[in-house]
Amino acid sequence: MKKWKINRFTVATFIAILFHVSGFIGMFTSKSNWFVDNTPLNLLIMFALILWTDKGKNASFLAFFLICFAVGMLTEIIGVNTSLLFGEYEYGKVLGTGILDVPWLIGINWFTVMYCSGVVIAHLHRQIEQKSSAAEILLTPRVKLLSFIFDGALLATFFDFVLEPVAIKLGYWKWLGSGSIPFSNYLCWFLISSLLLTVFKLLSFPKHNQFAVHLLIIELLFFGALRTFL
Repeated sequence: MKKWKINRFTVATFIAILFHVSGFIGMFTSKSNWFVDNTPLNLLIMFALILWTDKGKNASFLAFFLICFAVGMLTEIIGVNTSLLFGEYEYGKVLGTGILDVPWLIGINWFTVMYCSGVVIAHLHRQIEQKSSAAEILLTPRVKLLSFIFDGALLATFFDFVLEPVAIKLGYWKWLGSGSIPFSNYLCWFLISSLLLTVFKLLSFPKHNQFAVHLLIIELLFFGALRTFL
């Protein structure tokens, strides 16, 4: 029987599960507003756990964070104030203060989603490459890069697809006009994710983080369950 090893990855995963299970249960109690209001705390704790569990923090890792934050904030500011990118929408008060009608937490969230999506796809591609090598199938660097970008952007866009109806119900943001989620939102998510995941792939920092894989799965299950039952 394999002994379960307690390390920073298991501790971080336990904390993430605890917060999300508590949050899910809390949404169906009389204290649901309290759980919604503390969404920023949850986002910051998950961000802190990513930093804690990442063993390869270097200048490139910092550069990736800053690029994700800057691109995320800039595109959202353009989107909110011009309706030219994602569609016509506005943020509520749940996610806290920000600049030009965009909460600062959105920039952090862009990093979290891009980082977790990148780590998950990098993990899957390592497994595929091992099997391809065993079968003597040669994958060119260009094919590997394009496949990584497409798969990662698709995963990040799928995450937004799962999140959107829940975010609207909880007051994170709302779509104006008819209130429906426009196709342009998902198109922009895919294109911006493709850009940021290209940066993720090309920058030199370790792409191994078990917690990032666990966190993306936990959050997909969390928002997927809320989307179903809320």
